[in-house]
Amino acid sequence: MFKKSTSSSSGTPAPVERVTSVLGPGITWQGSLRGSGGVRIEGTFDGEIAVKGLLVVGESGKVNCPNLRANTVIVAGAVRGNITAEKLEIRGTGRVWGDVTVVNFSTEEGSFLRGQVCMEEQVELDLEPPVESALQSETPPENGT
Repeated sequence: MFKKSTSSSSGTPAPVERVTSVLGPGITWQGSLRGSGGVRIEGTFDGEIAVKGLLVVGESGKVNCPNLRANTVIVAGAVRGNITAEKLEIRGTGRVWGDVTVVNFSTEEGSFLRGQVCMEEQVELDLEPPVESALQSETPPENGT
């Protein structure tokens, strides 16, 4: 009578819905954050984020990311940049400056969003690195002789 639903029909593993890595308070990080797993940011992050799984920006977290992409995003701190996610939750202490493209969206009383919200039936997260650049980084340069 009740059938357990699967998260994906393509056979790919479901995104991680728990925190497996933490950028703690007092830590400042610049660069690119890519991969699979749950990440919690309590410090300061500046760069690109593309995570297959959960991304939590804690109350003390500050993220400056032109394009943040993750399956699920929970914001209790501050995010400056556009967010693309299947699910976005902005908590009462959360602040977002940027446009949002989501499937599911929720906010708590006291939350802040300055930007546009675009709700879609499905979003393309494009979390995998481009094949071309991945191949170039693995292949040594050829000799022109």
